[in-house]
Amino acid sequence: MGIGARNPRYEVVFFDLYGTLIDIRTDEQSEAAWQALYDCVTELGAQYESVDVMRDQFEKLEAREMVHQADRAIVRNGWDEFDILPVYRSLLMNRSEEAEKKLALPQAALKAAWAFRQGSTSLFRLYPGELCVLSASCVISQITFDTQMTAQQETEVLIIPAGLVAALTEQNLSVRCFLYELATQRFSDVMWAMQQILFKGLDRRLAEFLLSEAARTGSDTIRMTHEQLAQHISSAREAVARMLKSFSEDGLVELKRGAITLRDTDRLNHLN
Repeated sequence: MGIGARNPRYEVVFFDLYGTLIDIRTDEQSEAAWQALYDCVTELGAQYESVDVMRDQFEKLEAREMVHQADRAIVRNGWDEFDILPVYRSLLMNRSEEAEKKLALPQAALKAAWAFRQGSTSLFRLYPGELCVLSASCVISQITFDTQMTAQQETEVLIIPAGLVAALTEQNLSVRCFLYELATQRFSDVMWAMQQILFKGLDRRLAEFLLSEAARTGSDTIRMTHEQLAQHISSAREAVARMLKSFSEDGLVELKRGAITLRDTDRLNHLN
């Protein structure tokens, strides 16, 4: 596209609909994620007595930085996305001069942030009766890559050799149809998410989810973190946190650590 072109044309437009076609999830409460960050900052020369001490410092720095950035956004009359990198830079401020010479602070902060993101990200979250689409594609297309599985509850796992599954798909039409049906369902999820994002504001999507979750569990208290809520409604954690704060100030919900209690379902229904 030339500079100043009036009618820009793009060969490809990619919609990154988080958690739909590929169910990438982040769990920022994961012990593995914090351990990965601790190992990384230690390697980068920062000294903390333990993972818990480092995590406590990180959360204090994050809270302070969020207030600082929110104040600047108000001055500019805008709602900028939260920039997390200053938190990592502050976390690494106690590095030695020798460590700084090996890797400058900006690059070290990026490395630490990437380590935490990798530690907190899972490619797929599977439930009983489900099948990983990427694993199926490996069998069908004979693609090979390493994966790591983590069980979050007591789990019975059956490992079937890829060659056997490939043979089944060739010989059994039902198996092949099942795999294709699963992939089709993922694409349907993409279209549903697109509809939600394009035609419903964040306040409506959040209110709808809170009400449906309360109806599903039979309780007005939803026990989820802001990160988990963001994953369910395809939004950012910072945006969800701001919207929940607004709901709380309006008396719609009551916020507690790891839980949201609905206080005015009628008004939430009107948002929906």
